[in-house]
Amino acid sequence: MENKILATVNGSPIFETEVDEFLEGLGQRGAAYNNPQGRAIILEQIINSRLFLIDAQKNLLEADPVFTAQLRKLKAQLLTNFAVEKYLSNLTVTDAEVEAFYNENPEAFVQAPTVNASHILVETEEEALSIYAKITSGEMTFEEAAKEYSSCPSKENGGSLGEFGQGQMVPEFDTAVFAMEVGTITATPVKTQFGFHLIRLNSKNEGSTVALDEIREALKSKLLEDKQQQAYDARVGQLKIIYPVEKMNG
Repeated sequence: MENKILATVNGSPIFETEVDEFLEGLGQRGAAYNNPQGRAIILEQIINSRLFLIDAQKNLLEADPVFTAQLRKLKAQLLTNFAVEKYLSNLTVTDAEVEAFYNENPEAFVQAPTVNASHILVETEEEALSIYAKITSGEMTFEEAAKEYSSCPSKENGGSLGEFGQGQMVPEFDTAVFAMEVGTITATPVKTQFGFHLIRLNSKNEGSTVALDEIREALKSKLLEDKQQQAYDARVGQLKIIYPVEKMNG
């Protein structure tokens, strides 16, 4: 495929691939510029940069002490990063290692139980019992009662609190809701620091083990990170023996 010249600056060509590389460097933001208008903007930026580069070279700014000091620091950092990446580049995690870790740590892959519940919050137990009677007699639905009587903002959603896990609610509420049967409403209002709650348990997820196939790639990445960190720490230890380190007090 032809690498088209898009412009020249002082006789030096700027190729289409340079715009492509600039776009790639933008990551996800590059998609917004991958059109004729966006590419024209990028080309203009490359032209501007080339102008400054040519002028800097002409004026021998490469010999400026400030620049040479910055260049030494940048070179040291790049070389350090390259050395670390090169040292760690051969490390891999096999499918067997992933499966072994998964099988040896079953507790790490258990999803905790969750519930989906609704509630009606009022100030007194008497009020809560009165509302309970209206719901159980069919005079009004739970949602209607929540909208009319509840002091919780969830009233706008018919009292729905959505799905949540153990420990996310105050202790009294948490204990009651996780002991309920699906579809039931607490006949005895639950007292908390906020008032009295009528709770309806809409559904319950008893919790389950996450299948290996669902997390295989994420687990492989995590194990690779751990292996790389261990290798990095070990290499630092070796290098401290080869090149003694002495920390000065103060």
